[in-house]
Amino acid sequence: MKIAALFRCNLAAYAALGLGLAAPAFAQAPQPVKTVASFSILGDMVRAVGGGRVAVTTLVGPDGDTHVFQPAPGDVRAVADAKAVFVNGLGFEGWMERLAQSAGFKGVTVVASSGVRTQKMKDADDHGHAKAKDAKKDDRDKLDPHAWQDLRNALVYVANIEKGLSAADPAGAETYRANAAAYRKQLQELDAWVRTEIAAIPKAKRKVITSHDAFGYFASAYGVEFLAPVGVSTDAEPSAKGVAALIRQIRREKIAALFVENITNPRLIEQIGKETGVRPGPRIYSDALSRPGGPADSYAGMFRHNVSTLKAAMLGGTS
Repeated sequence: MKIAALFRCNLAAYAALGLGLAAPAFAQAPQPVKTVASFSILGDMVRAVGGGRVAVTTLVGPDGDTHVFQPAPGDVRAVADAKAVFVNGLGFEGWMERLAQSAGFKGVTVVASSGVRTQKMKDADDHGHAKAKDAKKDDRDKLDPHAWQDLRNALVYVANIEKGLSAADPAGAETYRANAAAYRKQLQELDAWVRTEIAAIPKAKRKVITSHDAFGYFASAYGVEFLAPVGVSTDAEPSAKGVAALIRQIRREKIAALFVENITNPRLIEQIGKETGVRPGPRIYSDALSRPGGPADSYAGMFRHNVSTLKAAMLGGTS
């Protein structure tokens, strides 16, 4: 009996020990912080800083046009559930304020472009294109929203994203700080590479035709002249006079770089190509990333693809 009692006691002790050792296996990992980014480029930046601590819903996805986006009921739900919402600002998301109000959003709102050195939209007369249908006479005084096209501005975006995530999730602040530091280093190295690539192109050849004026910051930062038949917003009507002037300039200056952006209808650029004899190059990415597995499925990948593609065309590799 004593042996049986001892056996039962030891068995109970082993069982208790086993349960005690197994208990941590049932502990649940913290749920990712729900966040929303207005468009795919910004969403990729938030993922880079947030890492595994965040779940990012992107409202305007790959190949999407933020200028003409119309939110759906699912977008309202995503914003309502989010702890932080990230927007570009500078008038890029004209629909965002109404969406946040509809969702009753009470979380952290982060304007990623806050603090960048902004530049204004070019006057329509500079390129001959017509302004957007609802544009006012003072459009030339509006800010160009495409600030991410300068990698130095992206460093400001990253700092704002880190701050916003830390405000929404203080427990993850150290993780966000480390991720942001690593990401900034990557973008600084990429900026140096871009400058080296562009420097290899003779200045006289640094001219590019694109679908709309999305590359003003790129032009200022890296010394490339961009011309477009349509303005900063894709919701615009090109003028026949402006397109004709652009065709004459392409012929006169022998511009070899002609591109369709992934978010725009290719017909106008294809028409210009037929008129000038310049074959449009591969698509470039301005306001949206490519789909996963595509040539520009991350912000850094977008820059590498665009620069390599633009360089080949300016040097005559695609015409």
